[in-house]
Formats: sequence, structure tokens, C-alpha cells
Amino acid sequence: MTASEKEIMEYVEQEDVRFIRLVFCDIHGNQKNIAIMPDELPRAFSEGIAFDASAIDGFSGGVGSDLFLFPIPTTMSVLPWRSINGKVIRMFCNIKHSDGTQFESDPRYILKRAVEKAKEMGLTLLFGTEFEFYLFKTDDKGEPTSEPFDRAGYMDVAPEDRGENVRREICLTLTEMGIRPESSHHEEGPSQNEIDFRYSEAMAAAENALNFITVVKAVASRNGLYADFSPKPIPGESGNGLHINISVSSKDGNDCMDSFMAGIMAHANEMTAFLNPVEGSYARLGEKKAPKYVAWAPENRTQFIRIPAARNGVRRFELRSPDPMLSPYIAFALLIRAGIDGIEKKMVLPEPVNEDLYTAGTEVTDKLVRLPENLDTAKRLAAESDFIKSVLPKGYIPEM
Repeated sequence: MTASEKEIMEYVEQEDVRFIRLVFCDIHGNQKNIAIMPDELPRAFSEGIAFDASAIDGFSGGVGSDLFLFPIPTTMSVLPWRSINGKVIRMFCNIKHSDGTQFESDPRYILKRAVEKAKEMGLTLLFGTEFEFYLFKTDDKGEPTSEPFDRAGYMDVAPEDRGENVRREICLTLTEMGIRPESSHHEEGPSQNEIDFRYSEAMAAAENALNFITVVKAVASRNGLYADFSPKPIPGESGNGLHINISVSSKDGNDCMDSFMAGIMAHANEMTAFLNPVEGSYARLGEKKAPKYVAWAPENRTQFIRIPAARNGVRRFELRSPDPMLSPYIAFALLIRAGIDGIEKKMVLPEPVNEDLYTAGTEVTDKLVRLPENLDTAKRLAAESDFIKSVLPKGYIPEM
């Protein structure tokens, strides 16, 4: 038992922890969990907790389908809204076979390998996410309706912005869990909200994103609301994006960000099925600040990649196509691998397109690569991609 495991055991005993939730994700990024009692925690650390992988999409068939969850002590967080009758904590888990070998289709492991590859190359990667979501009223049975909680607009204030208190509660809850949101505000759509996060390493950013979704849904429900992360909840209104900010630095001091960006642009369409994984994703792309073409430019929100104005000399880029339905583990792994491919192959970043691509003429847009127009096209491009096959196990590759 490592010291960190010992510390968790002591915390459980001293802080009256009643339940421990062991969390993992399926191949689509949907969170799953098993709850155990405190006296089962030593066994969880040493032997793992078994579960039926045949019931998890993409994990296994019926033969040899027993997999084991091993909680990771460094990921422990307290669930603040479940503390009335003793505390509830959660930990993310490694997934292993019964013989102790790593389950290679574990989304967390796929990201871990990508992070390790980046470190081997001397790269430091930091990720910051910007989540958008809608708040809808619920009916007398607690079921979501199509009625937005308010009709406020971009960065409006109370009383028009009725989500102000909900966002504050979300941010305070995240802070209690050790997650630091950077800012929050009302977005353009009716009852659409945005909460942004500080930069962190890829694994922490992915798991903060998963914790964030849990917190938002729980806080919304506690306030009689439903939080909708789908890409296009209301036709004609702004879609929900998940903008991903990335900074790249190399220990040898070389400026490798341009090649990293070039790699992402080169593999953009192959990755789109994983960055925009539902049919509604494609109703969002191409309008209201969501990109349509694979292009980049400084301070231009119509682009696939935007270079924000630098603060304190820190250079970063913002990927604007993804939406919140993605799996953070898989999306971050693919982006890291694509960027590394760009560095290794010394890819050259194309010239910036300093145009509003929603109004630009065909003399501009005909020269650009267009993002897939529907999910079937995106899946086909992923299925045909040698790059995707080099990063993801077979179960992740769409069958066409």
C-alpha cells in the first residue's frame, strides 16, 4: 500500500465517509461508476473491484468479460452535495484484466499513453476548456421541458440573467472539490451559460471536465432545472461548444506550436467523429461562431483554430470545433497525437485566413478544406484513417 493509499484510508475513517464511488468511462465518454462501502476500500486498492465489461459499450463480448477497477488515490474528490449523512467521495480508476494486465481500451489509458509520448519528446502541454450548456425548466415530474430558464443574452446580468445564482453554485461546488473555474457568464442563447477553466495538464483537464459535467447536472437538478450539453438544443439559436485551449512548449526551447497546430489541422477531418460525436453536432458547425472550414487566424472566431490575444507573453491556440458530447480522454489523446505527428513530420502551418468565413466569397472558401457535413461522413473518414487506427483500439473505430 502506497502512502497516498494510506492517506485515503485515513481520510475515509476520520471524515465519516460512507460511500466511495469508483468512476470510469465507456468508449463514448459516458461516465459509469460502482459504489463501495468503506470496508471494501483496501480490497479495491489491492485486488480491484470486478465488473461485467460485456454490459459496457465497446469494452468486451461475453467471453472473458470480467474487468477490474483500481481506484487512483490522487484523483480523490469529495462530492459536496452528498454530505448530509456522512461524506461521499469519488475516485477515477484504472481498468485491468483479471491477470493484472492493463485493459488497452480503457479511455484513460489511451490518454495516459499519449501524455507519456509527449513527455518523452520533451513537450509540456497544458489544456484549458470552455464549456457551454443550456438550462431548461422541468415539469412537475422533474422531466426536462423545452422552455429555457431565461431569455437573457450574451453577458447579461440579473434579473434578466436568471442563471447567475446557478453558475455561482456550480463554481463554488467545483472549488470545494479542488477544481478552479476561471470565469463564468451568460452566453448568447436563451438560458445558455459558459464556464471556463484554468490551464492544467491533459489528464487533470480531462477529469476536471468529467467532474464538471457531474456537478452542473447535479446543481441544475437541485434547482429544479435540467442542464443540456447537446450541441444544438434549440434550432436557430447558438449551439453548445467545448472550446479547447492548448499551450505547447519544448524543453529544448524550440517553438513547436506551429507544427503542433499543423498536425491537428492535417488530421482534423479524421478526428471529427470523436470531437463532434452525435448527429446534432453537425447542425451546430458552420454558424454562430462554430467553424465550417479547417483554417486558422489570430483573434478570429469564425475559424477552426483561433490564436487569442496574448496575455503576459503566453502563447496558446483555441480549437473551436469540438462540442461537449465528446469524450475528454479520447479527444485530448487524439489532439496530442496529431500535434506530435505534426512536430515529427515538421509540418508547415498554412497561411492564416484573415476573413470572416461566414461571409467570405467562394474565391476564399473554395480553397479551404471543409469539415464533415454529417456524422456518417465523419465516421467514414475516421474508419479509413491510418492515423486513427494508430491511436485507438479497434472497438473505437466506426464500422462502415
